[in-house]
Amino acid sequence: MGDTPRIIQVWGVAVAVAAYLLVLSQCCSAPPPNPDKPHHTKHGFKNIYSSDEPGFLDLLKWRWQRLWKKTPRFGDYRFPLAKNNPAFLRSNREKITLTWVGHATVFLQVGGKNILTDPHFSQRASPFQWIGPKRVAAPGVALDELPEIDMVVISHDHYDSLDKESIVRLYERNGGTSTRFFVPLGLKDWFADLGISNVVELDWWDSHDEDGLVITAVPVHHWSKRGLISQNRTLWAGWVIGSANFRFFFCGDTAYKPLFKEIGSRLGPFDLSAIPIGAYEPRWFMRHHHISPEEAVQIHLDIRSKTSVAIHWGTFILTDEPLDEPPLRLERALKEKGLPEEAFLVLAHGQTMVLDQCSATGGR
Repeated sequence: MGDTPRIIQVWGVAVAVAAYLLVLSQCCSAPPPNPDKPHHTKHGFKNIYSSDEPGFLDLLKWRWQRLWKKTPRFGDYRFPLAKNNPAFLRSNREKITLTWVGHATVFLQVGGKNILTDPHFSQRASPFQWIGPKRVAAPGVALDELPEIDMVVISHDHYDSLDKESIVRLYERNGGTSTRFFVPLGLKDWFADLGISNVVELDWWDSHDEDGLVITAVPVHHWSKRGLISQNRTLWAGWVIGSANFRFFFCGDTAYKPLFKEIGSRLGPFDLSAIPIGAYEPRWFMRHHHISPEEAVQIHLDIRSKTSVAIHWGTFILTDEPLDEPPLRLERALKEKGLPEEAFLVLAHGQTMVLDQCSATGGR
């Protein structure tokens, strides 16, 4: 009887693999390559900086190790939601605000526009809602409580960042005309398959002017894959959103590389940034894809960010570190660099900060 939970886990992995085979139809075809750009390949894209990235066998090794070691369970954490004011968010047209909805989903208000990053309001980060990583914290603000969304930026095609159900809800919510989606190269076809045409597709360093806001796709070090045979067929990106007097950086998912100093040099300094601090263990595997809290602080310095906000933690159990560990390591890293806590904020799910008041409302 003692091995029963492990047997269930093994069967769960087998079922997940079988289910994953069913998502092959969601693969995207790679756009024609540009030979003048080093990150373009014949079959898709690659990172600027090469690294000895783990392969499929390494993935199986990590997943197998997880079966036989104690890892956090879904019921071990209770992250309280912050008290926020959806009525204020719906009426606001002047103040710059940022609300952490959860994981990589940030609601930004700037220049009278309402913007979402990597919108995810579903229960699971998975192609299916009956299996896969489940939320340990509800969205800090329900989608129906948010005002009409003007723009959405997508960092890449992984299921914790590009959630089909949330995209469809956003599209149908306003009659399919008012929300513009900004995506890296190759993802426009995925939206077209859903009947969504109001999409701007950008390569790294390309920009688009949208009613006084300049949206720029910037390089990060990650990868893409939505089906078994679709690895790196679509691009991955961070995003810069800038107005005449404000610059925001959304990092998306990334490993740490020198390219952040180039982003800071070319497009910084930034008034506000959203930088991931979670999903980093085990380092032998995750260092190729995700940054640690210490590396998040270094990115904050590299891009010359006045204030940064922690994202990509505390929402889904995706990796091996305790879910409440990232903020503790972030706090230590800030002290080691001689930075004040207010330089890199940890918001509660649903917490709103109003920039012109230099304070946050609600939360912990």
